[in-house]
Amino acid sequence: MKRKHSLFLVPVLGLTMTLAACGDDSDSGSAEENGGGGGESAGRIGVILPDTESSVRWESADRPALEAAFEEAGVEYDIQNAEGDAERMTQIADTMIGNGATVLAIVSLDSESGAAIQEKAASQGVATIDYDRLTLGGSAEYYVSFDNTVVGELQGQGLADCLGDKKANIVYLNGSPTDNNATLFSEGAHSVLDEMDNYTVVGEQAVPDWDNEEAATIFQQLYTAANGKVDGVLAANDGLAGAAISILEGAGQAGKVPVTGQDATAEGLQNILAGTQCMTVYKSATQEAGALAEAAIALVNGEEAETTGTTEDTEGGRDVPSILLEPQSITKDNVGDVIEDGGANVEDVCTGEFADLCAEAGIS
Repeated sequence: MKRKHSLFLVPVLGLTMTLAACGDDSDSGSAEENGGGGGESAGRIGVILPDTESSVRWESADRPALEAAFEEAGVEYDIQNAEGDAERMTQIADTMIGNGATVLAIVSLDSESGAAIQEKAASQGVATIDYDRLTLGGSAEYYVSFDNTVVGELQGQGLADCLGDKKANIVYLNGSPTDNNATLFSEGAHSVLDEMDNYTVVGEQAVPDWDNEEAATIFQQLYTAANGKVDGVLAANDGLAGAAISILEGAGQAGKVPVTGQDATAEGLQNILAGTQCMTVYKSATQEAGALAEAAIALVNGEEAETTGTTEDTEGGRDVPSILLEPQSITKDNVGDVIEDGGANVEDVCTGEFADLCAEAGIS
């Protein structure tokens, strides 16, 4: 993917715009029942999250951040989760449109189903936004995400920092092949590690649907095929990292083999504190939700959102106006940054056996 965007941090705007009230609030019951609310407004925003299995972030981080952003803006909204089912996502989209959504933001499970949802929405005058994942061949007005190639670059550099200059065998445990982000993560990591001739790739495989259980099976097979001679693991997110760590624990290698991650989940941060995971990549849900809310509200008001550049849709042959945020590398030295930003709760991370590790890291 050719990047045409600038790599700088987009400030989280104040979300001070308020939508003008109009009409009665006849649809607000559905929003409240499904985790949404807000006051009377000139538009209604629907958000469909992808699942609860690929990462805990969608419900633990993104949903509350989106709710807070929409509540602050005074916009009526409805947030639902497709639970990994493309047909369910389509049904949710149809219902949201039927209930008067004027803007629909989706995290596509795959580009084909996502593009079909966007095409149908457009035919009914509903604007769409790609949230976190770009829908290839889609028709979204905006793409709101983090720079996903940079995410991969941070993972690659993070693994290199953990391994050092020694010769090392590396295994890549990539994300779902239907997720365009996973492709970008891998490309970014390879762009860093492939330039270092002391590293040898001894295994690489994508994990369908980001399934953590399947990831454990896949990593076991890759580890066995390499005769256990694996010195580092480029895992695309914390869930896949945890799967790899479980296999390494069985082989008595957990903590000896650096493993990367992404999403800065409570489990990922605990693994970093324990030394079984060497780093993760933090993507502030508050920043991403704020950027989505700004873009959605602009569409509701018939305005253009402030963007950072464009992202090339290689299947659709178009440049999608984009709002791309800057991710942050997290190691044991700055785990506290995630907690201070609200990306994780100290109660969830510093529990049980991890309380002492948090204290040692200066987290309280």
